[in-house]
Amino acid sequence: MIAYPAPAKLNLFLHVVGRRSDGYHLLQSVFRFVDFGDELRFAVREDGAITRSNAMPGLAPEHDLCVRAARLLQAASGCRLGVAITLEKRLPMGGGLGGGSSDAATTLLALNRLWGLNLSRAALQQLGLKLGADVPVFIFGQSAFAEGVGEILQPLALPPAWYVVLVPPVSVPTAEVFACKELTRDTIPIKMAAFSTGYGHNDLEPVVCRKYPQVAETLASLKAFGDARMTGSGACVFAGFATEQQARAVFAQRPRDVEGFVAKGLDQHPLRSFAD
Repeated sequence: MIAYPAPAKLNLFLHVVGRRSDGYHLLQSVFRFVDFGDELRFAVREDGAITRSNAMPGLAPEHDLCVRAARLLQAASGCRLGVAITLEKRLPMGGGLGGGSSDAATTLLALNRLWGLNLSRAALQQLGLKLGADVPVFIFGQSAFAEGVGEILQPLALPPAWYVVLVPPVSVPTAEVFACKELTRDTIPIKMAAFSTGYGHNDLEPVVCRKYPQVAETLASLKAFGDARMTGSGACVFAGFATEQQARAVFAQRPRDVEGFVAKGLDQHPLRSFAD
């Protein structure tokens, strides 16, 4: 059975530039995929049932974004086929790497092909937004400058890079971070042309570091080697390097109790060809 990749994403910067009347935050960010992530397998069913084949501790099937994505696509398309989903989870939950969103996007992209639906990329992105603000960028399928709640995307060329990603021993709930009164929501917006490598910061980082000392400690350890940042709403932190050798040398010096990985930056999502 084919394994379909669901790569992690990094927010090279993340600014909160405002808040909508419905409470959603307005953001600016740059998304980049890396060649490390979850894997999914799909067995098409003729009976229309949508199931998850393997148990995931702490994640009931009805809350699993893969299952929700498949059911949403089935309902939106009128497809009578079903699917059994097997999820191999490598990305941490509450890590800011977009694992659940990436899983949902891979499900939409793969089933669009396996079910023979031929929905457009734009249609899949609209469905993805119903599942979460980070889902559309994985369907968009390339490095992107993001605005709105994260769904307004423009392609962006980025230089080659290798990343050290460290995973502090804590899970950070996204909603909790965005609800914090201490979060600044008035960073001045920029035009995409103003972005360059090393630009900006993560507005959520100070809030998370105050609430979760493990994140602050891990970030400090990585900042000793260069420009390190938190991705998304945390907890994971990362730093970029020009070569794999540099990245692996830094990774080898991480704190003993901190897990993580080294990954190459991707220009495109591995499944980008699955939608037009």
